[in-house]
Amino acid sequence: QVQLVESGGGLVQAGGSLRLSCAASGRTVSSITMGWFRQAPGKEREFVAARASSSSTYYADSVKGRFTISRDNAKNTLYLQMNSLKPEDTAGYYCAAGARYLPTKPEYVYWGQGTQVTVSS
Repeated sequence: QVQLVESGGGLVQAGGSLRLSCAASGRTVSSITMGWFRQAPGKEREFVAARASSSSTYYADSVKGRFTISRDNAKNTLYLQMNSLKPEDTAGYYCAAGARYLPTKPEYVYWGQGTQVTVSS
């Protein structure tokens, strides 16, 4: 069993930055594929970024060059550094662990409760 707890969301102006954290327990973050997804009201959950156990990283085109996924093995924590934020980045952001298929698909075994990111224009 894996427990995931996200933090770091908040309200930020367009162009600003936030860093989301996902603290994991039950498995080490380095041994499992983990990802970030987001969901805006009325929209489907969409892939944002993922990091495989091999350390390969994947990004949605919409965030490439602005967001960076990383992990701290000592803290067993996954991060999402978000720079140059845009109003369209506003959504609930969810950490996920244990991809059943491709890291970019939402079929993960474990999910956190989410953290809200709101970007004002």
